[in-house]
Amino acid sequence: MTDRAAHRARQRDRITVIGGGLAGLTAAISSAEAGARVTLYESHHTLGGRGRTAEEPYRTSEGPHVFYAGPLWSWLRQHDLTGPRGRVPVADTLRFRFRRGGVLRALPPRGLLRLSRIPTERAPVDASFLDWATGLVGEADARAAAHFSGVALFHHDPGALSAAFVQERVRRAAALPPQVRYPLGGWGQVIDRMVGRAWDLGVRVETSARVDELPADRGPVIVATSLAAARRLLGDDALRWTGGRTVLVDLAVRRHRKDAFVVSDLDAPGWAERFSAPSRGLVPAGASLVQAQFPIAPDEGRTAGSAHADALFDLGLPDWRERTLWRRDALAQDRTGAVDLPGTSWRDRPGIDRGDGVFLAGDQVAAPGLLGEVSFASGLTAASLALRALVKARMRT
Repeated sequence: MTDRAAHRARQRDRITVIGGGLAGLTAAISSAEAGARVTLYESHHTLGGRGRTAEEPYRTSEGPHVFYAGPLWSWLRQHDLTGPRGRVPVADTLRFRFRRGGVLRALPPRGLLRLSRIPTERAPVDASFLDWATGLVGEADARAAAHFSGVALFHHDPGALSAAFVQERVRRAAALPPQVRYPLGGWGQVIDRMVGRAWDLGVRVETSARVDELPADRGPVIVATSLAAARRLLGDDALRWTGGRTVLVDLAVRRHRKDAFVVSDLDAPGWAERFSAPSRGLVPAGASLVQAQFPIAPDEGRTAGSAHADALFDLGLPDWRERTLWRRDALAQDRTGAVDLPGTSWRDRPGIDRGDGVFLAGDQVAAPGLLGEVSFASGLTAASLALRALVKARMRT
């Protein structure tokens, strides 16, 4: 066998992962744990995708610093990747506020609490959440519940989405005891541990390595990029799904004892949370870090989300303008996961197996879960299918 032929044989005996975010790292780790040789390519100079965390003094990422209890968190714990957890001080748990009718309230409407106790299985896929919930608790409380769910779906009109899709998020966001988990140091610490695990398993990692086309001589490939990037790479215009447009606001302020811990906007989808309460290491001593999300409609610009943020901060953070140390507003478009319209579910999204040894992973593909759990679930499934394809290829040679 010539050197070139030997190189081609080695390439076909290797799983290639394109994209080093949560989906790609999960797929790479799972594949390597099963004994496969894995190469991971990331176009950015660091790994982590939206979980990539900024350096000090303000450790922010593209979204909130939390996980929800569920399959992703369980897998991370089983692999010793979570690190120590932060806990919300008791005093801060009492500073959870709801904006309704333009004012802050300490308690949510009864209709929201009633809806949060209804099993997701009772919510129809084919109806909109607003239509279904209105029949149960009335339109006003149904809208409030839809807006409350925005914390877990980043969409400007949650009530127009599938009832089953939104109800799952209402239940998990309102669950008691709370399902949120705060890893100390935020997502960045978890990503660092995942990268270390991949290295320990022998995954070959190539950063600043943009992949514009699939090599001719290759083994199974897992494309763990955004759906738009996968569409361009694979030349498949069918790789589309509904997403959202959200203004993400990071705000560092001098600490004030009267600051709300969470402000959930029930008048319109919006959420602000002081993430430094359970994880002081995100900011310097004496400061607080607030991360907030404000979905905007297709015809709105970033200024609309920023204005919404200002209004919510006015209510929940006394004199925040005079205390501001740093602020960043960013527009995230189709980068906060899939949303399911009435008549569709996660099973209708672009499939993971694209044929010819190509598999798709990410947060807008056909996999269950909440937010990052979709990336995780699709990464595990893509790895399993790639391993199976690798075994079949070996049997043919």
